[in-house]
Amino acid sequence: MSLGLWVLVGAVVAGVVLSVLKAWVDGRFRRKSEDDVERVTGGEVGGELGERATLLQFSSAFCAPCRATRRTLAEVEGMVDGVRHIELDAESHLELVRRLDILRTPTTLILDGTGAVVKRASGAPRKPDVIAALAAAIDRQPS
Repeated sequence: MSLGLWVLVGAVVAGVVLSVLKAWVDGRFRRKSEDDVERVTGGEVGGELGERATLLQFSSAFCAPCRATRRTLAEVEGMVDGVRHIELDAESHLELVRRLDILRTPTTLILDGTGAVVKRASGAPRKPDVIAALAAAIDRQPS
């Protein structure tokens, strides 16, 4: 086999591996470290947080997955009492974006009733994953 063919095969294999990895990671919620608790206030997001939990979405103007995420989070908000969905334009909230280490849109943060970040996902999350992450935030609340 020629060197050019080996380069082509290597490029195809690398592309497939990276595509599979991105599909596996994209939209998955990750638990935040207990030592690294970040809090968000209603003043920072321009409104009140949810009584039980908040679905905080960072979006951008030309982001197609952001629209799908907006629909998914709005549906979940309507399903659970005391939960609020807040969508922020990342470009208009750069200080908060930097503080929370938002690297891409859409990024969804699940906040508990106190505004502590419980979980986060980059990319468009699936509805069952949002519901499971939300349950973890609500269960974390002191009764």
